[in-house]
Amino acid sequence: MKTVCITDGVYRSALAAARMFSRAGCRVVVTQTRAESKASPPVFFSRCAEGRWLEGSVRDDAYPDRLAALLQGLAEETGTRPILFCVGAGTLNVVAANRARFAALADFLIAPPEVLDALNDKERVHARCLELQIPVPRSYKPGETPAFPLIVKPRCGEKAGLKAKDRYKVVQNEAELHSALEALRRYDPEPIIQEKVSGEGFGASLLLGPDSELIDGICHRRIREYPDAGGPSTCCISVYDETKLRRAHALLKSFGFVGLAMVEFKGDRVLEVNPRIWGSFPLTAICGSQLCAEYARAAAPVGAHTRAPATSAPVGAHTRAPATSA
Repeated sequence: MKTVCITDGVYRSALAAARMFSRAGCRVVVTQTRAESKASPPVFFSRCAEGRWLEGSVRDDAYPDRLAALLQGLAEETGTRPILFCVGAGTLNVVAANRARFAALADFLIAPPEVLDALNDKERVHARCLELQIPVPRSYKPGETPAFPLIVKPRCGEKAGLKAKDRYKVVQNEAELHSALEALRRYDPEPIIQEKVSGEGFGASLLLGPDSELIDGICHRRIREYPDAGGPSTCCISVYDETKLRRAHALLKSFGFVGLAMVEFKGDRVLEVNPRIWGSFPLTAICGSQLCAEYARAAAPVGAHTRAPATSAPVGAHTRAPATSA
């Protein structure tokens, strides 16, 4: 039996992942740092998982040592290498920055830090989409005359520590544009100015293997968002859209991405990439996707993945989330 170590149990996505890995026949151990959660997260009470506390914070210099010690202990308990599944962006970045060290202790599918940085950069993603002839919103340079309404946002709001609702501003005129630029320049000296695109919101979520091959994928359509003007989905439904999956794969592969990511669309246009576990990940479990089972198989160093891409997860499943969920 494979042992999977899921990090950052405070997120609801950790509970969904624990259920999926357990359903795939894996032993599941979930970690949580005490500084980020004062109470035991719900996943610690699940029959699907064993909870393990880690002292301190994800931001501590000693966090890599604590996580490495846990993985080493799991390997000694079972006699086999554990599989590492990072839910939180902080842990993902720690492992990416110490790939060689953690690769000696566990199996995982995580892109190098420079690839994660590139995909978190909305301007670089926009430019690459243009090269690949993938539709994107029109961007405006300083001094150009824009057509309102517009979206103003930093190149990487998450890295600036902004919450989802604060990572962009909708502006209707020149005065609001000037005010938004002034407010966001504290996070980015040259914020992005784009047309505000209308249409339905979609997410194409993919699992890419060691050679950026498509292993599995699922799409969802947003029914409600918070805030209404644009933000994380609070209700969504699984759908199948071959064009969006194909375009998302082409974009991620062009960066040499490995692992799990969600490409966000508005209508047919790419808005941004989340190169990590996405907020609506619990829908993946609800609709019966085999994404985590495929992750466990692909992460194990037992040769090339030979299964045909599984891009047809059941459609029509819904998930809802509290408006305040991460």
